[in-house]
Amino acid sequence: MLLKLVLRNAFRHRLRSLLTVLGMCVAILAFALLRTVIGAWYAGVEASSANRLVIRNSISLVFPLPLSYRDKIRQIDGVKTVSYGNWFGGYYIDRKNFFANFSVDPESYLSLYPEYLLPDNQKTAFYRDRKSCVVGRKLARRFGWKVGDTITLTGTIFPGKWDFVLRGIYQGRDDTVDENQFFLHWDYINETLKKTVPRRADQVGFYVIGIAAPELAAKTAEAIDRTFKNSRAETLTETEKAFQLSFVSMSETILTAIRLVSFVVIVIILVVVANTMVMSVRERAGEYAVFKTLGFGSFYLSGLILGESLLITGLGGALGIVLTFPAAKTFAAAVGNWFPVFKVEALTLYLAVAAALMVGIVAAVIPIWRVASVRVVEGLGRIG
Repeated sequence: MLLKLVLRNAFRHRLRSLLTVLGMCVAILAFALLRTVIGAWYAGVEASSANRLVIRNSISLVFPLPLSYRDKIRQIDGVKTVSYGNWFGGYYIDRKNFFANFSVDPESYLSLYPEYLLPDNQKTAFYRDRKSCVVGRKLARRFGWKVGDTITLTGTIFPGKWDFVLRGIYQGRDDTVDENQFFLHWDYINETLKKTVPRRADQVGFYVIGIAAPELAAKTAEAIDRTFKNSRAETLTETEKAFQLSFVSMSETILTAIRLVSFVVIVIILVVVANTMVMSVRERAGEYAVFKTLGFGSFYLSGLILGESLLITGLGGALGIVLTFPAAKTFAAAVGNWFPVFKVEALTLYLAVAAALMVGIVAAVIPIWRVASVRVVEGLGRIG
């Protein structure tokens, strides 16, 4: 009987209930999308490996390190693999076609990143051809590239037109791997620099090293930085996660604002639902008084009100969560250049469910208190 009354009460005023459900749906959808944007911002951090360290110039990432550091780094205890690279900074056809492109040492770099899945024949072809490149699946799909195509990038850091033959298209081991990257041979760029700008040759933007075990990270990083202390190019060695976080921290103000807006949305819909419940209870004050005269206690009446509130917020929340997936897919297609990994995480769904439940419970508090505190005579006086 309780459930039947809850269903009838929830949709007695259909237009008001429908608008409240839609409002809840929009609020949960907005909340989930905003939280997904935050998750996308941290995607690179979450995908970081505990077995990789990144070495850069201690002053700034824009200052290079000598290639000669490579052999010294290899001799440090705890270091298993050493690779290196540069941010290439090229664009395809137009400057608006932005994507991450790096010149790397192919064999050592790909060995450090097993999450980039590349067929053996494509990997071998990439290793053999210095004027070749490998790109992510999403990036290839974006521009319609196929293996064997010649791709011309216009350099910004390394000026000029650079032609590369596409030898492989990698895909991520899981959905946290960025498939929008472009990798080319560091040697090819370096050989050209030796002929054109010799002073810029034999320099790298960063080193990536593989260590034997995550617990050796701090000790190994300290040993590397100590090795190059007081040199012309001192180093800063940090875990890959810390390195990624350093970029995220640059936009911390934006992230804080997004977090704040996501919670403000929930507060606003809480006020809306609470107002709906207060109006509903006020209209049925006489009915609740009759229930009291028939022996139904405050606990039963509280169940009616709480059930009605949870039903409305639950329907709106469920609809909002269902719509989050197509909305996120559409959003990812529109801003995929900025968020290479954009997916709705399980934590986001849990937070959305928790938000819907919280709104339903809190919105019912004041109406329950009013019904519990009103006297029977006063309630009966409102009938008619």
